[in-house]
Amino acid sequence: MGPVMVRHLIDAGFEVRAISRSSSAPDTLPRSVEYWSGDICDRDFLRRAVKGVNLVFHLAARLHITNPGAELRADYRRVNVEGTRNVVDACLAEEVRRLVYFSTINVYGPTPGKYVDEDTPPHPEGIYGETKLAAEELVLAAKGSPSGEALGVVLRMAAIYGPRMKGNYPRLVKALSRGVFLPVGNGRNRRTLVYEQDAVRAALLAAQHPLAPGRIYNVSDGEIYILRDIIAAICAAIERRPSRFYLPVRPVRPLARVADGLAGLARRSLNLTAMVDKFVADIAVRAERIKRELAFQPLYGLQDGWKQAIAAWQKGEGF
Repeated sequence: MGPVMVRHLIDAGFEVRAISRSSSAPDTLPRSVEYWSGDICDRDFLRRAVKGVNLVFHLAARLHITNPGAELRADYRRVNVEGTRNVVDACLAEEVRRLVYFSTINVYGPTPGKYVDEDTPPHPEGIYGETKLAAEELVLAAKGSPSGEALGVVLRMAAIYGPRMKGNYPRLVKALSRGVFLPVGNGRNRRTLVYEQDAVRAALLAAQHPLAPGRIYNVSDGEIYILRDIIAAICAAIERRPSRFYLPVRPVRPLARVADGLAGLARRSLNLTAMVDKFVADIAVRAERIKRELAFQPLYGLQDGWKQAIAAWQKGEGF
């Protein structure tokens, strides 16, 4: 996601300074980018890194994994919460004009049988959503000086897909491509997505629009899909037929629990139960506010977004 954001900013005429922990990151960036390597938890480094900068886009985070152990849970707080606190403090100290924070619709938790929007109280499930919500509060509480205007804007991103996506969707694409995928459930659970190019366009708009500071915006392509339609769009892009069959959830979930229990006895971790629950989760998030207040209009729908993503993947880009 970071390289896509950088290229979009350069195309829009910005001078870009990129910060990453990875020593290999410069290989993925244009030569015009000023690159700084460092840790989000290093307060002194961050202050030096944002000096003289007008806009900061904060994408750094420990990303979602299933059932992290105690040590990883502590790291989620260190990176997602304390790291964000460091970013906010550095931006305030160096008088950055605006901070755009990439959050997630995971802060809402599952939404079975209902729709949620920015006015819905969040109920995150798991350490990832909890720490992202805590980081949001730090961003929204920050006030710049001397104006006292809100420093930050929070973007709750839907599931971002594209050539550089990570997580469950690349695994789904690869399984469908190999013809070894049999879905769990009837595929009628709802999902909310956004193509990566639209995600970065929304971020740039939030960085410049006068109404954005202090606000929370859900970012999606404006639609809510059922999982069956997402699978069909991927299959159309890879020129495969989606399976007509599926595994019913009711018998699969207890089998997954048994398998997880046996794995635990062997001191292994499969997390099959959590994987099943995530696959059948219902996440229906509305994103009208960003259209109404910032005039954001997504350019990519489900079919053309997946067509672009798969075409890039087949050329060896991303995933």
